[in-house]
Amino acid sequence: MNAKCFTGGNMKVAFATEDGRHVDAHFGWAKTIAVYDVTPEEFHFVTAFEFAGELRDGNEDKLGPKLEAIKDCAILYVAAIGGSGAARVVAKNIHPVKVVETQSIEDILLRLQTVLGGTPPPWLRKALNKGRERKFDFEDEVVHG
Repeated sequence: MNAKCFTGGNMKVAFATEDGRHVDAHFGWAKTIAVYDVTPEEFHFVTAFEFAGELRDGNEDKLGPKLEAIKDCAILYVAAIGGSGAARVVAKNIHPVKVVETQSIEDILLRLQTVLGGTPPPWLRKALNKGRERKFDFEDEVVHG
């Protein structure tokens, strides 16, 4: 894949949110996870998953439904995430991103579009390929011997 040309279609991105507009929730405690489709040209809201019940520390069962909800996502933005939650997210090939301070989902999506339209960093190129068959172009390989 040419990193400058993001020709792979869309990428799903999840956001842990309390108000539906900002990344302002701890992953395990989040009552809502909003999911968007993102390309370099546009982004669209897909769905919001709502969670209820005991969401505070000590209840590891709360993570299962959240992990299932975001299984098709490449990136998860959170205000915070525990070690166990982060390990389980990474095990699903989802890249967790902790925001330093509350940020609007729209601002993050706009910045992500800009990065996708340029040369994404290696972690983002890997996220872009989530769920896609990996292809090798041996014509481009240079062998020095």
